[in-house]
Amino acid sequence: MTTVEGARGELGDAAPPVDISIDRARAERVAAARRRRRRLIDLAIRLVSLAIALGLWELAARNVDPVLFTSPTKVAIAAYHMVLSGELWTYLWPSLVVLAIGFAFAVVFGIGIGLLLARFWVLDVALTVYITFLYSIPSVALVPLIVLWAGFDTTAKVIILFLFAFFPMVINTYQGVKSVDPKLLEVGRAFRCSEGQLWWNIVLPASLPFIVTGLRLALGRGLIGMVLADLYTAISGIGYL
Repeated sequence: MTTVEGARGELGDAAPPVDISIDRARAERVAAARRRRRRLIDLAIRLVSLAIALGLWELAARNVDPVLFTSPTKVAIAAYHMVLSGELWTYLWPSLVVLAIGFAFAVVFGIGIGLLLARFWVLDVALTVYITFLYSIPSVALVPLIVLWAGFDTTAKVIILFLFAFFPMVINTYQGVKSVDPKLLEVGRAFRCSEGQLWWNIVLPASLPFIVTGLRLALGRGLIGMVLADLYTAISGIGYL
């Protein structure tokens, strides 16, 4: 009896159970603080890098003719005066309109054609080689031909911007659909999902990261195409400056 009572006493004196939710909340707070600290460090590194780059640019521009290579301070002053006078917006607005139209066409046709190529193997075999071939051609080399064919109007600018932004969209969409796990499709078919349900509930959500990446790449290339088209036409837009 004494042994049993001693064991009961030891169990009664044992520490109370640890609340797991408290430890989890503490771990989440520590992880959140670590992430905030990492973001601040990354921001500080970027700011220091930017300051060093601007400083080197400023020093290098002092020994060069301003007509050929100007300093960032002069660029900032000129931009400030152009914003106040409204001149920058006057020339920037036509370029933004062209960017919106060309980018919208590139997104619609790029996603649509990418889905069709990934869905129908006949189209994949027949057209993928041509898309790869056209994408391998530098888009800059086609700009003079497009200007000769379409003229110096807005149509040529939209075509140029479309070519710059189209290929990242169609290729990323195609790769996103092709990378969908076949097991997910098998599970969907096992639950008697229709073709539309498979695409809407499985294929598109799984390929969405690739499509978003294509949007980001297409927008960057579209900005390059916008500036290049304005420089070649030089009738309106920022290229006229």
